[in-house]
Amino acid sequence: MSDKAVQDCYPEEFSHCYGCGRLNRDGMQIKSYWNGEECVCRYTAKPCYSGGVPGYSYGGLIGSLIDCHGTATASAAKLQAEGFTLDDHAPARFVTASLKVDFLKPTPLGEVLELRGRATEISNRKVVVTVTLSAGGVVCAKGDAVMVQLSPSTAL
Repeated sequence: MSDKAVQDCYPEEFSHCYGCGRLNRDGMQIKSYWNGEECVCRYTAKPCYSGGVPGYSYGGLIGSLIDCHGTATASAAKLQAEGFTLDDHAPARFVTASLKVDFLKPTPLGEVLELRGRATEISNRKVVVTVTLSAGGVVCAKGDAVMVQLSPSTAL
């Protein structure tokens, strides 16, 4: 597994996301690591992310984790498809064009959540990814997303 988080390699101007931006001190600052053909992230949700049932996370957190981990998966997969690694240069930054999340089981708070993402399609500026979110080895949610590559000159 890469020892560099994909998010830590994004150019500074694209590093302010609430979920994954290393420069957003108030954000979650998730970290995703490329591992062969997939991207892996581990995250422990704080009690403030509680849903309607005590001890379990709310759906927005799950969607956010899948969204941000999905963009990192797209960045790393595209970089690999072009024959590069995170050591070669910064990955392209992707944004979400479409996100579908299936909530399969309640997701507990206070446990390490593991996200695993894979690219299922890579084209010019589009990468389609699938992400699973597990707690204690049990898949709690699955997401499918279409990610679109930003051009380097994109002003957000």
